[in-house]
Amino acid sequence: MKQYDVIIIGAGAAGLMCAAQASKRGRSVLLLDKCIKAAKKILISGGGRCNFTNLYIEPEAYISNNSHFCKSALSRYTQWDFIVQLESHQLSWTEKTLGQLFCDQKSNAVVNMLLEECADVDIILNANVDKIDFNEQYLLNTSQGDFQAQSLVIASGGPSIPKMGATDFGLQIAKQFRHKSIGFKPGLVPFTFSQQDISRYFKDLSGLSLEVSISCNGQSFKEMALITHRGISGPAVLQISSYWQKSQSIEIDLLPGIDATKLLLSEQQQRGTTNLKNILNEYFSKRLALRLTQVLISIDLSEKSLGEINQADLKTFAEALNNWVLTPSGTEGMRTAEVCTGGVDTNELSSKTMESSKQPGLYFIGETVDVTGWLGGYNFQWAWSSGWAAGQVV
Repeated sequence: MKQYDVIIIGAGAAGLMCAAQASKRGRSVLLLDKCIKAAKKILISGGGRCNFTNLYIEPEAYISNNSHFCKSALSRYTQWDFIVQLESHQLSWTEKTLGQLFCDQKSNAVVNMLLEECADVDIILNANVDKIDFNEQYLLNTSQGDFQAQSLVIASGGPSIPKMGATDFGLQIAKQFRHKSIGFKPGLVPFTFSQQDISRYFKDLSGLSLEVSISCNGQSFKEMALITHRGISGPAVLQISSYWQKSQSIEIDLLPGIDATKLLLSEQQQRGTTNLKNILNEYFSKRLALRLTQVLISIDLSEKSLGEINQADLKTFAEALNNWVLTPSGTEGMRTAEVCTGGVDTNELSSKTMESSKQPGLYFIGETVDVTGWLGGYNFQWAWSSGWAAGQVV
């Protein structure tokens, strides 16, 4: 049975960062992953360009049952620290919308950088962990041999995108060692709707996108939304989905920054002979403008001029433009979710080291932990920061 100081399960963003940091401290490190290639999620991220962090990292951008937990790691290893590391490998980056940073040399270059940082780490891929025991040290039986170590780091992520081999392995290990967890749920995921709602609101509009402000549970995001054949997607929808609970409604402002009531009442005074749908054509595509006049409220206004609509109905319609209430039937689930909410309970972890308070030498990092970031590089930064924090002490 080969002996190491540290064994890390999961060769993703957090695991690679932790392994690199621990090895730089002179620790002997084994990094195990059941996939045949390391860092598969990094490789597909940002359409292959790797949205590796965000300029505006802040604790408020993270969802957790303990909102303070992420602060320590994020403040000690920041987005600027990762940028310095990237640039030290002669890689460059470009800022896109809302502070999102993408690697100019694409995802492969980021993975290669991390692997170079892990030059002194033993990496074994295609390794299934069959059993973990603890008897003063951690004893692992795997499909690639048996290993033991003083410290064990779980960096196996969550079960989102199962076709890439993702599972809830981290929660299984937490349970084995009497550690509490919050069940994983899909996050950053498109909404689906009942067939009745699809037929009424979205039929034949698939592929149409527009900027909206979408709200739920006191949280709001102003970004693009995309109508799909099963519901709605796009950045604004993915963002709010992490806050949504089953059976809840969402509120969509179709004209963010515009008071639709003032707008339409003013237009009624000045352009009374103009059809409502023609007014809306100035703000939406013709297909969407027509659909909204037909279904947004209980009265079909599609063939009416502004002068033919009484003010009460026009106000009701305008209010719906700024606050369209819809109830998704669900989401696309783990199949397409970019991340998961939930994970290992942070109340039983050290926010400084990521070590379990229940089990000495056991650490949880990255998406396995109950910390989920917004879309746009926030989850990668949590992986870098939590992996770095554990790497300083394992």
